[in-house]
Amino acid sequence: MKTMLERGAGILMPVSSLPSPYGIGTFGAAAYEFVDFLKRARQKYWQVLPVGPTSYGDSPYQSFSAFAGNPYFIDLDTLKDEKLLTQDEIDACWWCDKQDQVKYDALYYYRFPLLRKAYERSSHKESEEYQAFLEENEENRLIKTCSRPCNGRCARTAPTRPRSPRGRRCVPDI
Repeated sequence: MKTMLERGAGILMPVSSLPSPYGIGTFGAAAYEFVDFLKRARQKYWQVLPVGPTSYGDSPYQSFSAFAGNPYFIDLDTLKDEKLLTQDEIDACWWCDKQDQVKYDALYYYRFPLLRKAYERSSHKESEEYQAFLEENEENRLIKTCSRPCNGRCARTAPTRPRSPRGRRCVPDI
């Protein structure tokens, strides 16, 4: 059965284009404000570029996963509001001199350690829902884990489970 969308106008705008003082647009307050603007303008659709985690070149069309979300789009102010990060920790990072540019090297260098801190401080790790999520997404976690020691090369070429000693090089003991 084919589902038909209701006819209507909209706009194509990548999430990364939303305003943010932290180097890239996120699914935070600016995203909600943009959706409210679209509603006031009687627009029905916000089309976004793919929102998966990016690889070399940070193209949204070259992603490690069709299912995972891009960690760059996690809103740091939300993590601060949830007391998982402090403003001082966020301000200690250099995001870019201009808010209309994205410096992916700075994002990669600063954002992941901040997200790791927030993860470590979070109490969700013990929840049954989180454990079930991990089990359901084991294959995606293995692909991402495999890509780290080989600088991303293995994510595109390695099987989800190593089948040869050569492939084993890329997969740390999990």
